Amino acid sequence: MLATGAAVTTALAQVDREKIYQWINELSSPETRENALLELSKKRESVPDLAPMLWHSCGTIAALLQEIVNIYPSINPPTLTAHQSNRVCNALALLQCVASHPETRSAFLAAHIPLFLYPFLHTVSKTRPFEYLRLTSLGVIGALVKTDEQEVINFLLTTEIIPLCLRIMESGSELSKTVATFILQKILLDDTGLAYICQTYERFSHVAMILGKMVLQLSKEPSARLLKHVVRCYLRLSDNARAREALRQCLPDQLKDTTFAQVLKDDTTTKRWLAQLVKNLQEGQVTDPRGIPLPPQ
Repeated sequence: MLATGAAVTTALAQVDREKIYQWINELSSPETRENALLELSKKRESVPDLAPMLWHSCGTIAALLQEIVNIYPSINPPTLTAHQSNRVCNALALLQCVASHPETRSAFLAAHIPLFLYPFLHTVSKTRPFEYLRLTSLGVIGALVKTDEQEVINFLLTTEIIPLCLRIMESGSELSKTVATFILQKILLDDTGLAYICQTYERFSHVAMILGKMVLQLSKEPSARLLKHVVRCYLRLSDNARAREALRQCLPDQLKDTTFAQVLKDDTTTKRWLAQLVKNLQEGQVTDPRGIPLPPQ
């Protein structure tokens, strides 16, 4: 009986695989693509090797990129409909699958595919289709940085991802702000990323200014999840001697007093990070004048 059950499971799995192959083939045809995108995006969690199958099948990545490029005209002027947004987000979900997989990630970066998403991150329209588009695009970048791979950070630092994230951190929806701040946090946690952001006064001050605005906003509209990422960014900046010196002057008062005590009452990790941040800024006042260069007078 058990053997029969196993055979049935195997047969069902095989049928499922056949359906996956069929949908991947259907991506190549504009007539069948929309349904195939929908079905594959639903299955992406349950098919562990979907990413290599997508990457190595003929014409598939080109079809996904075509879906992305097709809606560029709807960005400016902003005319994107919910239907268009849902369809392209299904394509983005499949690209996120490719970005996350260790076998396809390097090739995904080498082909500079994340750059196709940057026009979506540039959008500022507050309508739901655009919010969903930005959030899903951020999800692809978030999936890349989540892997903690040096090549991912090296690639992102050659692009405009930091200013794009900072703009979304300032004016996006709470969910988009959270993912954008997570991406910045992951870049900062990498030594190369921290050095890059602290290399010039302009870069550091832009990051510090946006984080400061977020703290002010969070004091009015608290979000424990978003605050956690903001505090982690500040704590990581304080690991750099030059940034630490500058933060002594510009760390928001709300992080030094009891403004967030209620929000963080059950979050021991963030409370610990915040205490460590304050301690880092109090310890060993740096006298080295070669700190972050001052702006021109």
